[in-house]
This record gives sequence, structure tokens and C-alpha cells, in this order.
Amino acid sequence: MTKVLIAYFSPGGEAQKMAAYIGEGIRFTGGEPAIMEIADIQVSEDFSGYDGYIFGAPTYSSDVPEPMKNFLSGLPKPYLKNKLAGAFGPFAHDVSYSHDTLAPAIMFKSLQDSKGMIPFELGPMALREDIVETGEGIKACQEYGRIFGRALSEPGNI
Repeated sequence: MTKVLIAYFSPGGEAQKMAAYIGEGIRFTGGEPAIMEIADIQVSEDFSGYDGYIFGAPTYSSDVPEPMKNFLSGLPKPYLKNKLAGAFGPFAHDVSYSHDTLAPAIMFKSLQDSKGMIPFELGPMALREDIVETGEGIKACQEYGRIFGRALSEPGNI
């Protein structure tokens, strides 16, 4: 059974909901998700032993929130190197946002560049806040988790 850590920062609650739905998708493939708020994670105790990692945070002013930036920068590379990486997060509609300025895209690139992680085939997932709890949003999150879980459980997918 594959184990996936889904670590999130969610001051408004939307990233937490997305994490739960992504976790459901991982369970659909027989995987075991551990869904945790970053404030509850002790890196030395809680961070090893996972086959893949998915990180989530909302977009603030075309950037990653400071608590998530600090969390990611403090993660030891040995836990993450050559592990499958995903990223997700909600955003409020803002005409100035472009795909590469959303928090999930920034985190996704950083995980590859600074931690040596393997990029998930679907890339980062960003949903408008008002879509997260709709049927469309729930299905999108579950599908992201399902495909991530399948990539880990089927040999040769990574």
C-alpha cells in the first residue's frame, strides 16, 4: 500500500477541504493518505516513510503564503528527493493572476528545483474558491488524488 502525505496551510478552510477530497481520491486506489495541517507536522517525526507528497496552500497576492514558504524551505531534501510531488490550492478570482503566479504552480516548481522531487504528471492544481465545494470541484480534487495514487501504485509510472 502506498502512503502519501498531504500537507496544507488553510487559514480560510478551502485548502483543507481540497486536501480531504484529494485524500479520498488516493483511497480510491487503495493508497493511504495522511492529511495534516503544516502547523501539526514535526518534520523529524512525521515526514519520513511516504511514497509521495502533495502540498497545498491558497494564493495570496500572486504568491505562496509565508507560513507555507517557511515550511517548504525548512524541509530536508533527503526526505523528498526522487519522490513524487504534487501541489494544490484555492484562489480568489483576480484578473491579475496567471497560472504561474498561483501558489500551487510556485510550490510545484520549487519542489522540483530545490528538493529534487519528481513532478506529478498532472502538474499543480488550482481551483477558484467558489468551485471547491461544488460537484465539479470535489470531482477534480478526487481525480487528482486518484491519478496521483495510481502513479505510485503502478510500477513504471514514475
